[in-house]
Amino acid sequence: MAGKRTVLTVRLRRLAAQLFEMREHAGLSKEDVSGRTGINVTTLYRIETAQARPQRRTLTAMLDLYGVTEQQRADAIQLLADALRPGMSRPYEASLSEVYAAYINFESEALSARHYQTSYIPGLLQTEQYAMAVIDTAMPKLEGPVLEHRARARMDRASVLTKDDALELWVVMDEAAIRRVVGGQAVMRGQLDRLLQDIKRKNVILQILPFEAGAHPGMAGSFTLLDFHDPADPELVYVEGIAGDELIEGHPEIRRFGVIFDQLRAMALSPRDSTAMIAEAALALGGR
Repeated sequence: MAGKRTVLTVRLRRLAAQLFEMREHAGLSKEDVSGRTGINVTTLYRIETAQARPQRRTLTAMLDLYGVTEQQRADAIQLLADALRPGMSRPYEASLSEVYAAYINFESEALSARHYQTSYIPGLLQTEQYAMAVIDTAMPKLEGPVLEHRARARMDRASVLTKDDALELWVVMDEAAIRRVVGGQAVMRGQLDRLLQDIKRKNVILQILPFEAGAHPGMAGSFTLLDFHDPADPELVYVEGIAGDELIEGHPEIRRFGVIFDQLRAMALSPRDSTAMIAEAALALGGR
């Protein structure tokens, strides 16, 4: 189902933003560009919103019309070449939603992630058995191979925590995530043991938001804020929901989620006390 679709990547988003800015700087409307190049207005819209990759000849026609510098031309052509390279989601795209596949691509190139999770252990910190149980519960009608494919994608995502330029991950997680037994006691105990190992990493901070904290601004749902190395790549938010996931851009929305995350981490237990709570929950499950 996903073989020919265009899945968003960091480079494609940057190219789209540059082409929009170039057209605006040239003082041209999309209709102007269409009339002078023959490129369909809908195609221009899709290119400028990163819903489609331009063909090389299309990109060249746009750059010629916009009167860009040689350096701008070279940068845009290089971005197109980079955007044609498969993102981290490529092996799994047939089993993933388009938004989630795009998120995996962004996550793989992010500098840092601030993640709030309401109900379960975050995907980057899950064991395969726990991931299978979560996915099977959330999507009970998935066929076996698709379920396994989605779980494997989740496992491979975790490489961002161990690569040379590792992702800096800060998690605030509701206490329910460590108290709710998923997949049975043995699976849950293995998951909590894995969690205790992962939070020893220098690039991982984890805080538990205890039940006793009461009502809090994250009750509406889980989200992740991604920041990137290059200032040309604006931060974005990934929001999870039953009705579907969403990638959000724009300073006002980003700032709102950033404020919520700051409030949540202020209400949560310290990393040390959070580790103690996880260890206590694991001990209560027994088995090891």
